[in-house]
Amino acid sequence: MAAPRNNNSSFVGASQMSINTMNRRKICISRPKYRDGRRDRAVKVYTINLESNYLMIQGVPAIGVMTELIQLCALYGAVEEYRPLDEYPSEEFTEVYLVKFQKLTSARAAKRRMDEKSFYGGLLHMCYVPEYETVEDTRLKLQDRRRYIIRAVRNKAREKEQKEAVNEKPTSSEKGTTSETVFLYSLTDVTINNEPLIGPKLPEPPKLDMEDVSLNTTANLIRNTLKKVESVPDLKPVEKKVKPRRRI
Repeated sequence: MAAPRNNNSSFVGASQMSINTMNRRKICISRPKYRDGRRDRAVKVYTINLESNYLMIQGVPAIGVMTELIQLCALYGAVEEYRPLDEYPSEEFTEVYLVKFQKLTSARAAKRRMDEKSFYGGLLHMCYVPEYETVEDTRLKLQDRRRYIIRAVRNKAREKEQKEAVNEKPTSSEKGTTSETVFLYSLTDVTINNEPLIGPKLPEPPKLDMEDVSLNTTANLIRNTLKKVESVPDLKPVEKKVKPRRRI
């Protein structure tokens, strides 16, 4: 596998910086009690410049399990490069490995899942090592992050517009009024835009006028009573079955 493109002096400086920054931190004691998990953990916020496709794996038992380690890493994404870091200081009977993932999301998932994971009797410690990146790797990483931010901002703006459009929709009462108006216009053959009518018109209902207020009132009462009587369903009497007589 290809080694990182650094000379010896720059690598020594990077390794000294890694020793100070990649050590396991103490637990966080300022976290509120309601946020405490099952195990006490250290808290560290990673920005895009601290994250990297390169991961350093410490605490690997020195029993020749490099193949098994890479197979475990491959569960979280494609692995481009890997090699042991013999020059990096490590604990007794343990080894340190450098793994480069194809995607940053894969490296992020592997670090989250494999950190403090038991592996052949050892406890793995995963950490980002952006000092192994080339200039091109850093440029691609920043470009991907910029595209992700732009896409997230657009999605939020689209969701906001959809919520505003939903709030501006007419209520159920307004919808009922609109439908009643359209139905009334269709019955009276009147259009909203005064468009010319094509085809035969509906027959007008007959107008019955007795030319007297009292007679009209009486006629309306009779009509309403007849409508109520017609609306009542006919009740058929239940026929009683005649019990057949037995012959002796």
